[in-house]
This record gives sequence, C-alpha cells and structure tokens, in this order.
Amino acid sequence: MSKDFVLIPGLLCSHDLWLDQIDAFEADYDLTLFDHTRHDNLPDMVRGFLADAPDSFTLAGLSMGGYIAFEVMRQAGERLEKLILLDTNARADRPPQIDMREDLIRRAGTEDIRDIARELIPYLIHPDRLNNTELCDRIVDMATEVGAKAFQRQQQALIARPDSREFLPQISCPTLIICGMQDALTPPKVHQEMADLIPGAIFQQIENCGHLSTMECGDAVNKLMADFLAT
Repeated sequence: MSKDFVLIPGLLCSHDLWLDQIDAFEADYDLTLFDHTRHDNLPDMVRGFLADAPDSFTLAGLSMGGYIAFEVMRQAGERLEKLILLDTNARADRPPQIDMREDLIRRAGTEDIRDIARELIPYLIHPDRLNNTELCDRIVDMATEVGAKAFQRQQQALIARPDSREFLPQISCPTLIICGMQDALTPPKVHQEMADLIPGAIFQQIENCGHLSTMECGDAVNKLMADFLAT
C-alpha cells in the first residue's frame, strides 16, 4: 500500500484545517496538501494536481474537498487506494444556494474577507464553540490566507459542480464517511445518502461537532481515520 496521503481543504480553508491530522499522520505517511486556490472550476483543479501526483494515493477531503475528491475519482479513480469524505455532500447546488454563492462572490469584491469569514462561523462550528476565540481566530486566519480572489474562484467552481450521486456506485476503493452530528451545512442525512450509494462505505458520526470536524474534534477524527487506514 502506498504511503502517499493527500488532504484537500474546504472552501476558504488552508492547511490549518488539517493541522491535527498532519500532526497525527506525518510520521507514517507522505502528506500532500491539495492547492484549490488557482482555478475557477473543479476539472482544472484536479488536472493540475494529477499531473504531479503519485501513481497511487489515499485521499481525504472535507466539504469543498469532498467535491474535489469526486472529481478526482472521475478523472483517475483507479489511482485511489482509499477515500475519506468528511462533512461534504454529493448533491449539486439548488437555486437558493447558487444565489447565496453569487452574493458572496459580489461581496468579496468589495468587503473585507475577514468580515465575511466571521459572518460564516456560526454555520461552520458547533454552537458551543462560538465563544472559542482561538478556534474562531484560526478560521478567520485561514480565510485571510486564502484571500478574496481565490474565494471567488472557489465559489465559481462550486456553482458549476455536477451532481455526483449517480457516480457514487462506481467508487470501488474502500471509503470512510465522517460528519459532525450537528453539521449545519451538510447534515448527517446527506452523508447517509452517500454511504448508501457507495459500495461498502463506512459511515461514522461525531457527537457535539459541527461542519469543521477536523478542527473541532481532531482527536475523534484522527481515531476514525487511523482505524480505517489500518484495515
């Protein structure tokens, strides 16, 4: 089995999204952080990555990272050894979601990206963590690192992404699906839908956890990932 392990961040997120996982797995795996900031569509993001990617690898993606993972599967599914999907969704956006993204694209052209990030925090983490200043500051710092222009490109890519549900039964590699039980953006029911469609998928939920599970409940995520990778 390859020791190459690729981590794909979510929308407006940097490597800090995976900091707990990097600490846990860097001794045993060759970790790569996927760059999702340069293109405004998923196919080009993935083509650029695959050109320099290892011949085979394990892939983990959270939120937008999961959408990108589906595109990796479309273009080079035979190269994946294992797949980990966290707090994501196989469905395409509906009109209200597209309208919201287009509004955020417009706002990012004139407003401070840090203010937009602060506005999004209540949707990203469990309500009990809204007073966790360190966590909230890390989320804002990630947004600052990604920047407004890349955020606009990411939103354009997500608007154009296809519905992946018909594709899920074609996924043949071992797959682990993880979500926070209180994820407000991609609730457990959409993860159960994916688990039902991906052959042999394992679905695990984390209590008292929102959308950014890798940051909120890093130890729990690491345990689930380690057990899965060991099988």
